[in-house]
Amino acid sequence: MLRISDLESFGVALRLGRSMAMSGETVSVSRNLLVRVSDGEGNDGWGEAASAPLMTGDTLEGMLAATESAALAFTGMEITSATDVHRLVKSTIPGSPGARCAVEMAVLDLVGRRTGTPLYQILGGRVRDSAPVLALVSSDRYEAEVERLLQGGVRSFKVKVGIDGVASDLARCHAVRTAVGTDVRVSADANGGFNLADAVAFAAGAKDAGLDFIEQPLPAPDLTGMAACADATSVPIGADEGFRRVKDVRIHHEARAASGGSLKPLKMGVGGVLAAGKLMDSLKMKVNLAGKVAESSIGSAAIAHLAVTLPRVDWDASPTCQYLSTDVAFQPVEIVNGTLAPSDAPGLGVEVDPDRLHALLTT
Repeated sequence: MLRISDLESFGVALRLGRSMAMSGETVSVSRNLLVRVSDGEGNDGWGEAASAPLMTGDTLEGMLAATESAALAFTGMEITSATDVHRLVKSTIPGSPGARCAVEMAVLDLVGRRTGTPLYQILGGRVRDSAPVLALVSSDRYEAEVERLLQGGVRSFKVKVGIDGVASDLARCHAVRTAVGTDVRVSADANGGFNLADAVAFAAGAKDAGLDFIEQPLPAPDLTGMAACADATSVPIGADEGFRRVKDVRIHHEARAASGGSLKPLKMGVGGVLAAGKLMDSLKMKVNLAGKVAESSIGSAAIAHLAVTLPRVDWDASPTCQYLSTDVAFQPVEIVNGTLAPSDAPGLGVEVDPDRLHALLTT
């Protein structure tokens, strides 16, 4: 199919249009790994992963080191099948989920460009034309933000909680519900920031606050506590940080710790998201597909392609390039009438602007 002639890695600092407050951190700049792979015949593929020390343990420096140390192994590597890319990358980069994600994405993009095939076709073909977008709501000054998003067709919102107390969090969720009305999905994401007592109290108040699901109320290892939250409410509990490997889906299901969750290429890679999505479909678990705050149009394009190929995306898709003040792409991925759809161009369908890339480099 192709032989990789070169692999390069870049560290970039992507500034958000406004800071995003969440439990444990406030993000104003995202430090991301970009990877470019080439076939020596004029074709390049791009991949991306955001640093996520609180989620995957990956820092930008660690991802750069992991990618650079693996570059020699990838140089000259023959790719004979797109379905084997996930296994090859996983076996070659054992230590860094982010580095694996970016390299796998780049190789799949290169396969698509080389064969003239859009990524969604490489991943098995589309089962829907587009997916509704889930938009993040900042912890304050959300009224104008919500109104703007509603006018743009968005019908799904996620409120960051675990920030300033259960009562305040529930009140803010209720206020967002009141602002958007009843025909819109509203969820809350604690990023594992509650203690057990607060998590259960929040879950108990979630229905009256108008929530449709609660994401990761407790730290990832606390399956017993997650199950206690599920027992305290009729509102579904979802996992995010708890879904790091495909097998974590089944572990949460068997522990009654989650009835759905968020799948991110950053944690599992593209192939891992596909496998986890199929498993969740077989278990009738709800699926949210998400990028990390905040990825450029490279990562968000991968979300768009996965959004139309996964068996189910019940809890919508969450691209994150729209939160950036500057993207690396000539034409950033767009949300149209509240929905996300992939390009029909080969690979990811994103062209990187070299001048913008140079301006955003960290070193």
